[in-house]
Amino acid sequence: MSIDLSLNRIRLLLSHLPTYKRPTCHIAGTNGKGSVSALLSSILQASSPPLSVGRFNSPHLLSIKDSIIVNSKPVATDVYDQVRGEVEELNQELGAQASKFEVLTSTAMVIFEKLKLDIVVMEVGMGGRLDATNAIPDDAVVVSALTSVDLDHQGFLGNTAAEIAREKVGIARRGKPFVLGRQRFPEVEEVVRDAILGNDIQGHLVRAAEPVEHPPKDPRGPTPVSMSLPCFPEPLRGKLPLLGSHQLSNLGIASTIVSELLTHPSCSHLKLSGRITPATFADGLAKTNWPGRLSFHLLPNRRSILVDGAHNRGSAQTLADFIAILLSSHPITGDSFNLTYVLGLSHSPPKKPLDTLAPLFSPSLLSRSYPDVKVNVAALEFGPPEDMPWVKAESPSTIYDAVKAHCPRARLWTPDDGKGGLSDALDWATDLSGGDGLVVLAGSLYLVADFYRFINLDCNGY
Repeated sequence: MSIDLSLNRIRLLLSHLPTYKRPTCHIAGTNGKGSVSALLSSILQASSPPLSVGRFNSPHLLSIKDSIIVNSKPVATDVYDQVRGEVEELNQELGAQASKFEVLTSTAMVIFEKLKLDIVVMEVGMGGRLDATNAIPDDAVVVSALTSVDLDHQGFLGNTAAEIAREKVGIARRGKPFVLGRQRFPEVEEVVRDAILGNDIQGHLVRAAEPVEHPPKDPRGPTPVSMSLPCFPEPLRGKLPLLGSHQLSNLGIASTIVSELLTHPSCSHLKLSGRITPATFADGLAKTNWPGRLSFHLLPNRRSILVDGAHNRGSAQTLADFIAILLSSHPITGDSFNLTYVLGLSHSPPKKPLDTLAPLFSPSLLSRSYPDVKVNVAALEFGPPEDMPWVKAESPSTIYDAVKAHCPRARLWTPDDGKGGLSDALDWATDLSGGDGLVVLAGSLYLVADFYRFINLDCNGY
């Protein structure tokens, strides 16, 4: 199933649905936009008195309803079913031929509007300019933001970081704040600056704050942080519960969005002054939960496993950096250490497993602090995600070939004629790793979802 990026279909749908007026923070980017939306919505909801907060994320994790969050909980089933049914019926009546994602986005907007939520945090699905979420009316958008841009979805967005950035900056609105996060590619900043400050948009470009981490620092625990923001006279302090040094940049974006909501003249109608304070900010930060991103979990056999939806080279590098920190902080008790991956990827040309997985097998990582790091890899296909028939799993053989190209000495686990599943792979991984080894399940979020179903994890608290 192909993806046809266009706003025509969803605009037709929305023209026959209740007008969307919810004040919305719109977030685009390749990596980190989900983390930013989770941080931002948690901080906003911790306001005093509490704001009612909606959040739209994609892809979903366990259920399609996970995409539509109301006050930190997935939307109620009866509300979702009713509105989704109405939108699908309208889609048929109008002959709009809206895609499933466009129907889902429309459903979220109708639900948020019917509930009259105080504020909404909306994550872009893919790209920005022609993404379905960009059908939000201009008057509703209060702040836009761009997280780290990397090479992903090139078949739809462009072959270079600059081309992709041009698509993503398309969510900016005239006269409204646009928060720019730290970028890997310098050309992204140039593209954004020219677009926001040019005659077409004439927006307000703001660089994201740079939080500072403080000791003591446990790589498996919350990070003490501080940052200075224009909205508060004194530096903010708190504890960042999301793991990985990259989350400092994501926190900087979320914090700067909050600052713009409190200080920019175009946001004054929100009347948030006094509701968001240093104390409520710290409380919301500490309560942030974002499953499937550098998360530690216990298996039924009580072994710990690190889970992360590292689906492109940039996010795989982030995972590799975190693993390196773990290895550096791990006491050496022998001559070798077992690093065992359980991997699954989406088939998403032109993105190739060979490129995506490269950081996980880099010589600098595998020689880190140990005389001998033994590498073990199990490759799996994930189950079909709900309501997303176009998503296909990469074949285990393709993943094996990529692993062997990077790490010929890796020991591989092979499904037995398609009968070996996630449970078997996890048993193999934990048995092989021994007491001191590290087991990492990574790749597609759809594999992460399969893992959460396997351990019966309730993600309704996010």
